Amino acid sequence: MKIVALAGSKVGSKTRIAMDYTVKEISSKYPDTEVTLLDLADYDIQFSDGRNYLEYEGDTGYVTKSIMEADAIIIGTPVFQASIPATLKNIFDLLPQNAFRDKVVSMLVTAGSSKHYLVAEQQLKPILAYMKAQIVQTYVFIGEEDFYRKEITNHDVLFRIERLVEDTMVLTETFAEIRKRNEAQYDF
Repeated sequence: MKIVALAGSKVGSKTRIAMDYTVKEISSKYPDTEVTLLDLADYDIQFSDGRNYLEYEGDTGYVTKSIMEADAIIIGTPVFQASIPATLKNIFDLLPQNAFRDKVVSMLVTAGSSKHYLVAEQQLKPILAYMKAQIVQTYVFIGEEDFYRKEITNHDVLFRIERLVEDTMVLTETFAEIRKRNEAQYDF
């Protein structure tokens, strides 16, 4: 199984810290799973210009192909100006409309204020649904107060990250089994 953990911003450190905890959790509890952390701060991504994602080269091609080859994606995003960052929206624009068909997608949101907890509900979930994702309904919201010296200090947040990983893995395995059973019904 291939999992992509996508840190969806070029600036800030909190989302990356949360994604590092998430990747560590996947690696320790599911050692047979191939997990790739894609931090958009580490890549030079082109703006979407309407081409097929396979036509992009370099970092843009690598990131889009990695996402398309994954069985599940865990999206980590900060909230800027009560919205998702443009870098994350650009990734969605680079991918085809049905990019997340047969993929499980879960979310982890970091924000400076608890007032932004609905960004996942009102912005991310509609985009992911449009792109045909099987969405893990619960997500992890991490506020400014949950960090101290570049570490997550709130044990409830760490527990919710563990649960998010478990829910993502169980849902991915379940949908894979359902697809396998459905495909077995056909003789070709």
